[in-house]
Amino acid sequence: MTSSAPSASPSVLDLAPVVPVVVLQDAADAVPLARALVAGGLPAIEVTLRTPAALDAIRAIAAEVPDAVVGAGTVISVSHVTGTVAAGARFLVSPGWTDTLLDAMKASGVPFLPGVSTTSEVVALLERGVTEMKFFPAEAAGGTAYLKALSAPLPQARFCPTGGISLASAPSYLALPNVGCVGGSWMVPGDAVASKDWARVERLAREASALRG
Repeated sequence: MTSSAPSASPSVLDLAPVVPVVVLQDAADAVPLARALVAGGLPAIEVTLRTPAALDAIRAIAAEVPDAVVGAGTVISVSHVTGTVAAGARFLVSPGWTDTLLDAMKASGVPFLPGVSTTSEVVALLERGVTEMKFFPAEAAGGTAYLKALSAPLPQARFCPTGGISLASAPSYLALPNVGCVGGSWMVPGDAVASKDWARVERLAREASALRG
């Protein structure tokens, strides 16, 4: 995920065309949800730290769904880094970054995607040896037009755009040379999770995983 990550760690950008961004209110839903996503072809799963259930959810997926590559999202502090890695997170995603947070993510031993929304932030990360990052909030920050404009002067930077992306808009992002995957939540709709409709989640995941082509 970054140039400083261990070579044994494959890039999350290359695991699947879409990384599901998951918000869980109940950690008991974590394992069946992860199994549905993996069965649908989406092994990289970002569990966001937006709810009290997040750490337990990461821990459960790491322990019980071996084919899943579970990561932590909304990582904004050093304690988030250490806590999620201890729980079993295999990658980290932040909405933005500071020197302190970046240092902690680099020291964590797992791949990470620091968030950017400006050219200067991208250049600053490249200066620090980081070549793979999250572009957030993608739609609000300029979308495909912005990323396309970045590709000529900064071809070494690769992105996972996240924020406002849908099944309909994802292909236009994935067609860009500097986009490895996109992040989204359309395959984990709140009503499907609330009703434990894992078959629907698997169906939506399979539809998303087919976007690779």
